[in-house]
Amino acid sequence: MQSGTDNTHNWVMEFDNRERWENPLMGWTSTGDPLSNMKLEFGERADAINFCEKNGWKWYLEAEQKSRPIRSKSYANNFSWNKRTRTSTK
Repeated sequence: MQSGTDNTHNWVMEFDNRERWENPLMGWTSTGDPLSNMKLEFGERADAINFCEKNGWKWYLEAEQKSRPIRSKSYANNFSWNKRTRTSTK
């Protein structure tokens, strides 16, 4: 299935990137922060907040994006008549 909704209702905790630099020998990006590449997922908002408070971290929530209602799509709609797009042949 290409457009599934499984595993999309999670609360994600990402850490800010502090300092990165380019390794002159290999050209790789290096960092001294072990949390920079970590992303944690929680099932509920309260679990994520409790985890941050237990570790003594400051946290903030980004505003949730409201999802648009899903419109049904059909290949036949490309060829159906619509009063708005119908033009006269005279």
